[in-house]
Amino acid sequence: MQMILASSSPIRLQMLRAAGLTVDAIAPRVDEATIRDALVAEGAHPRDIADTLAEMKARKVAEKHSDALVLGCDQVLALDRQTFAKPETPDQARAQLRQLRGQSHKLLSAIVAYENAEPVWRHVAEARLTMHAISDSYLDDYVTRTWDSIRHSVGCYKIEEEGVRLFSALSGDHFTILGLPLLPLLAWAGTRGMIAR
Repeated sequence: MQMILASSSPIRLQMLRAAGLTVDAIAPRVDEATIRDALVAEGAHPRDIADTLAEMKARKVAEKHSDALVLGCDQVLALDRQTFAKPETPDQARAQLRQLRGQSHKLLSAIVAYENAEPVWRHVAEARLTMHAISDSYLDDYVTRTWDSIRHSVGCYKIEEEGVRLFSALSGDHFTILGLPLLPLLAWAGTRGMIAR
């Protein structure tokens, strides 16, 4: 069965291929901002926001590729019950990082699998990250230096790059932090006989 990642994320595609999976990527046409804003307005839990967005992406691609196994993913950053989206400007990134510094926040990474255009499996993994009380000067320099990369990240950082220097502690697996609960996905695919073990 063909496997499709309903995402435009190069890091998610890279993780799946590095794990030995044959997968194609199709970017879903989903208005994430509108869906996220509606869910936030309804008081949805950050975990449910991540799960809903992942499902919407999988469903959108599965509608046109019902013969494939379609994987939809999303990641939500939560500071208590407040959620954050990808920054639109460097100033938004600076403001967000100022709010996160010196505190612990969660990254909730959701994945939903569609088969025959129906959801057949889902998982939401959680990681907790604690940020140093970084100085304004370092924060400003960091955003200026890395903007082209971090603007694609819900946290305004990438721990696989210089962003790891922002943190004093990380709890949760590396794949979840990068936006894909890879180990639970591989376990599920193994029990289904979709991959060799």
